[in-house]
Amino acid sequence: MTAFSAADILLPKGCDMEKWAVVACDQYTSEPEYWAETERIVGDAPSALKLILPEVYLEDKDVAERIDKIHRSMQESLSGDLFAEYKNSFVYIERVQSDGLVRAGIVGKIDLEQYDYRKGSKSQVRATEATVVERIPPRIRIRNGAPVELPHIMILIDDGDKTVVEPLSEKKQGFKKLYDFELMQGGGSIKGWLVDEESAKAIASALEALGDTDAFNAKYSLSEDKPLVYAMGDGNHSLATAKEFYEQLKAANPGKDLSNHPARYALAEIVNLHSPALRFEAIHRIVTGTDVTRLLTYLGERLTLTAEPSDQRITIVDGEKKRDVYVHSPLSKLAVGSLQAALDELLPGIGGKVDYIHGAEVVEKLAAAEDAVGFLLPDMGKEELFLTVIVDGALPRKTFSMGHAADKRYYVEARRIEKV
Repeated sequence: MTAFSAADILLPKGCDMEKWAVVACDQYTSEPEYWAETERIVGDAPSALKLILPEVYLEDKDVAERIDKIHRSMQESLSGDLFAEYKNSFVYIERVQSDGLVRAGIVGKIDLEQYDYRKGSKSQVRATEATVVERIPPRIRIRNGAPVELPHIMILIDDGDKTVVEPLSEKKQGFKKLYDFELMQGGGSIKGWLVDEESAKAIASALEALGDTDAFNAKYSLSEDKPLVYAMGDGNHSLATAKEFYEQLKAANPGKDLSNHPARYALAEIVNLHSPALRFEAIHRIVTGTDVTRLLTYLGERLTLTAEPSDQRITIVDGEKKRDVYVHSPLSKLAVGSLQAALDELLPGIGGKVDYIHGAEVVEKLAAAEDAVGFLLPDMGKEELFLTVIVDGALPRKTFSMGHAADKRYYVEARRIEKV
């Protein structure tokens, strides 16, 4: 049985949707002014902002009070009849990104029994990069006691024949339109339709076909007995939190049948890896507060970095100088993995802090400091994602980003995670 299915979806009714929808809580973490402006825009209006905790505030002293306030707001939203509920439903969405490209997806629920974020897992739903378990407990505190969830989870399917999401575009005129509005702060716009029963059955059938073992093995030239169908795109730590919360719930209720408990599932959007709107961009590295000469010497020895070309290229930005070097003693299938593994080994002895940067120009600017050095990495091809996760177990952390912060998921749909 496929891990993604229709859900009981909550949508706000009778409110200003442009004020309701806000960007994923893990964005703009170094820009408190973004969230201050979001608060100004929202004002006293009903908003998902009041039901989530932006991670920019996660380390603040008043975080416990913030979480209590979020839980109260959730209860008030439910008792105050804010939401309309669409039982056993899929929502087809079309998101116009800030670059004008349209990213289509389907909102439903993912079965946490079929998700394992540990490296090397063989579950239907897998993490694409290493999960930092230390990031989970603070998020558990938010989910514990929350009657609803508003996830920013995006999961990728490798559907080269475009059998799952794309057929809905031609049928949408026959669907009930649920919303159509602009997203605040340069997020583009979004439309959503309620998928009809016939199309919902077609979605389930197409997803089952993607998980067919024989077809999967033929596609990837493998002999897997448990195919990877759903690969995490964005929100892996959000999904990992939902998983851990559900496991804790089971542990606290031994012998109790929780197979139909709403906490077994998490609301998510699936998107086809082959969508032209999805662009994988490299996440570069900058190391600050370090002995640059020593670090580069150690890296050169550890990875056997030379000017002779190999499959793994890294561009070093040292002051105003840039040079390409190639890895001849790789520690991973990808250049980013070799570099990250070497930095993890070497920095504790040398000193220095690694930051993860999305734009090459930012790296070049920061690398001008005397105690800093930057590393520019090549983009990863989308076609490498599933096979790399299958073979290596997971990508190195911060390997790629899918678009800019403004193009991340905005909170629109919600779902109950407590039994009524």
